[in-house]
Amino acid sequence: MSEALTLLKYKDNYNYSGVYLSIIVPIFNEVDSLPVLINTIANVLTNHQLSYEIICVDDGSQDGSSELLEELAKSRHDLVAIIFRRNYGQTPAMAAGFEYAQGKIIITLDGDLQNDPEDIPELVAKLEEGYDLVSGWRKHRQDHRLTRLLPSKIANWIIGRVTGVELHDYGCSLKAYRREVLSDMNLYGELHRFLPALAYIEGAKITEIPVRHHARRYGHSKYGLGRTFRVLMDLLTIFFLKKFLTRPMHIFGLGGFILLITGLLMGTYLTFLKLILGLSIGNRPLLILAVLLILTGIQLLISGLLAELIMRTYHESQKRPIYRVRHIVKSSSYTQLNA
Repeated sequence: MSEALTLLKYKDNYNYSGVYLSIIVPIFNEVDSLPVLINTIANVLTNHQLSYEIICVDDGSQDGSSELLEELAKSRHDLVAIIFRRNYGQTPAMAAGFEYAQGKIIITLDGDLQNDPEDIPELVAKLEEGYDLVSGWRKHRQDHRLTRLLPSKIANWIIGRVTGVELHDYGCSLKAYRREVLSDMNLYGELHRFLPALAYIEGAKITEIPVRHHARRYGHSKYGLGRTFRVLMDLLTIFFLKKFLTRPMHIFGLGGFILLITGLLMGTYLTFLKLILGLSIGNRPLLILAVLLILTGIQLLISGLLAELIMRTYHESQKRPIYRVRHIVKSSSYTQLNA
C-alpha cells in the first residue's frame, strides 16, 4: 500500500493526541464538492465539540481534486491528504484511510455530498450504546429508481441472505466503526461494500440507523450496472470466508467425496456389465462420466488438503487467532495459580 500513495502530511509532524473521530473520505474527481464537504464536516464536529481528523484519499483524480487537496491540507490543521499515484478503486482508498487513521472511532462517507455530515453525531451516539459498527440506511434515497434503487434492493436482499447480516442498505458509505474492529480486517479486491459482513465474521455487533441522502450536486455517478458481476464474485468470497475460512476441507472434501463415491459406484456398475454380463462398455457415455467424476473428486480432495495447509500457514504466520474475545469477566477475588 505504501508504494501506491504519497502522504502529504506525516505522522511525525502532526499531533494526533486526543483524536476521537477519524473521518475517511475516498475522493475520485470531486473537485467541486471538496471545499463544501470539508467545511461542512468541520463545522458539524466542531459544533458538537468532538475532536477529529479528516482524511481524504484521492484515488487518482484527473479533474484537479489532487491539487486542491494538497492546497487545503497545507492550510488546515484538521485535514490529511493521501494522494494515490493512479486510480486503484474505492477499496484500496478506504484501506489507506484505515491504515492512517488515529481516531478511536472511524467514520466513512462519500465525497459527492450525497451523504450528510450532520448524521455523524447520531452514528457516534448509536455506536456508544455498545455496538461495534453502525451502518447508515438511506431510507429516502435520491437516486434513479430503475438503474440504482431496484438493483440495490435486490443486491441488499441477496447479500443479507448469504452473509447473515441483514441490512437495508449495504451500499451506503456512511458508517461508523470502532477502531479495534477494523484492525483485524484486510481489504482486497472490492470488499469495501461488504465491510459489515467482514466485521460480522470477526464477531462485531452491528446495527443501522436511517440517514439523510441528497441528490448529487456536481458531476455524475461513478457506479453503474456493470459492477453487478464484481459484486457477485465478491459475495462468493464473503460466503466462503464466513463458512469455511478455518475449515476449507469441509467444503472441498464434501464435494470431492460425493463425486468420488458416485464415480466409483458408476465404475462398479460398468465393471459388472463388462465382467459378469459380457456387455461392451467402451462406447457408453456413462464410462466417460464415471472417469470424470472420479478424477474431479480426487482433485477436490487434494485441493481441500492444500487449502488446509494454506489456511494454517495464513493464521500461524500472522499469529492470527481463530477466535475473537469480546471481554473477560472474573471475580475480584480471583487468583491465578501457577503450576
